[in-house]
Amino acid sequence: MSQQHFEGKFEVELKYRIPSKSTFLAKLGSMPHEMMLQDNLESDTYFDTPERHLLAQHKSLCIRDMQPSGIKLWIVKGPEADRCEATNISDVSKAISMLQTLGYVKVQQINKVRSIYFVGDFHITVDHLEGVGDFAEFAIMTDEVSLLDDYRLQLLNLAMQFGLSEQDREHRAYRTLQSQVRKA
Repeated sequence: MSQQHFEGKFEVELKYRIPSKSTFLAKLGSMPHEMMLQDNLESDTYFDTPERHLLAQHKSLCIRDMQPSGIKLWIVKGPEADRCEATNISDVSKAISMLQTLGYVKVQQINKVRSIYFVGDFHITVDHLEGVGDFAEFAIMTDEVSLLDDYRLQLLNLAMQFGLSEQDREHRAYRTLQSQVRKA
């Protein structure tokens, strides 16, 4: 795994609903790529204050546990749309306990099956959320805010190579999609 793919304060990410995971993976297989991991169960536990201050500030706080890879992350996103920072942690249970000690409460749990691939400088995640569907996220992380627009264009072009268009874009977060499925 190339850790450089996940370094930076900003993440340009474009998410697409994919109609056929097998067709998408066949296209990926026809181009040069590296696989970081395949079919990991990813469990994301989101926290906020009881008053939902983070949500009101367009921020999120997540503890992620990926198995069987053993990757464990503390992730903070926002308030800007592209702002995202993550750090490795060694003990998910201890991190959750510490957040609860500080007064944070668990507000949502999302489980997905995730595979991660590298195509050049970009990473592509292929996700399945039970009851929600299959998705591909095209992304890159950087510390350079001046590169965000250029990276966004490059990611749009990469998605087009997979036959994906603006009609396939999914602008809602997985948290929102899962909440809408539960309400239906």
